[in-house]
Amino acid sequence: MSAAAADRVRMNTTNINELPVASRWFRITALDERTTLIEEPHVRGLLRANLWHLHGRDDDLLVDCGLGVTALAPLLRERFDREPALVLTHGHLDHMGSAHEFSRVWAHPLEHVDSPAPGSLLGPILAAQMGLRETLPPALLTARPRSDYDLGTYRVRPATPTRSLADGDILDLGDRRLTVLHLPGHSPGSIALFDEHGGTLFSGDVIYDDVLLDSLPGSNTEQYAHSLRRLRSLPVRLTHAGHGRSFGQERLHYLIDEYLREHLDATDEHRRGNERDTSKSTRQGDHSR
Repeated sequence: MSAAAADRVRMNTTNINELPVASRWFRITALDERTTLIEEPHVRGLLRANLWHLHGRDDDLLVDCGLGVTALAPLLRERFDREPALVLTHGHLDHMGSAHEFSRVWAHPLEHVDSPAPGSLLGPILAAQMGLRETLPPALLTARPRSDYDLGTYRVRPATPTRSLADGDILDLGDRRLTVLHLPGHSPGSIALFDEHGGTLFSGDVIYDDVLLDSLPGSNTEQYAHSLRRLRSLPVRLTHAGHGRSFGQERLHYLIDEYLREHLDATDEHRRGNERDTSKSTRQGDHSR
C-alpha cells in the first residue's frame, strides 16, 4: 500500500471507530423448509456475501460463512439444533471468515484455507491486497458487531479442512443430494453445488448478477470462460449466488453470454495486438538487412 493510502487510513481511523453498534449482526430468511439465506447487512457491498443453510433429513450444510467478525456457529446450533458441515466455495475472506468455528470444513484442495490471505476491513488495504483498481471506502462495515470491536485488527483466521472436495463428489443429506462442480477462474479451487433434482445451483462467486471479478490474485480468465461454458450447458433453473439476488435460467444465460462475449472481444484485441507487434518486428528486420 502506498504512503498516501496509509495516510488516508490513519486519517479515517477516528470515523471508523465511531461506527454505530449493530443490534443484530445476521439477517436470517427462510426461503422454504430446506433453504435459509443468512446475510450480514452491515457489510458493504463488495464483501456482503450470501450464506446458504441447507437442511436435510440426515445432515445439514452451510455454503460459505461470511466475514467472521462475530460468532456464527453457536447461532446455527441454536436455531437448527445441530451444527452443519461447512462447504467453502472458495477461500476469500467474505466466504470463509467464520470457518475456524466449525468442526467439519469441506473445501477444494486448491483453496488454501489453512493459510488464507490476511484480508482487511479497511478499504485501501484490501484493495492493495486484492489488486483492485477501484477506490474502496475507508471502512467496509457500516456498523460494528460490538462497542469494542476494532476494524483495524481484523485478520482471516486459518481453518483446518476435514474433507477435500473434488469435481463430481456427491454430498448426501439423506433426502437431498448435491453435486460438487469444480469451476476455476475466479479462484483456482472455486466450486459450486448443484441440486440436479431441483435444478438449483449454489454458485459461490463463479456467477452472480454483477461484474465478475477475474483479475484477483489466483484468477484465470481462460479457466473462467471454460467454467462458464460448462455451467451454461447444465439444466440450471435457479441460481442462489454468493452475492446479490437469486435468478433464473434466462438471467444466468445472459450473464454468462455477456462475460463470454467480453472475454472473446478482449482475446481478439490481444491477438490483433500481437499480430501488429509481430508484423512491425518483421518489417524492422527486413529494413535492417
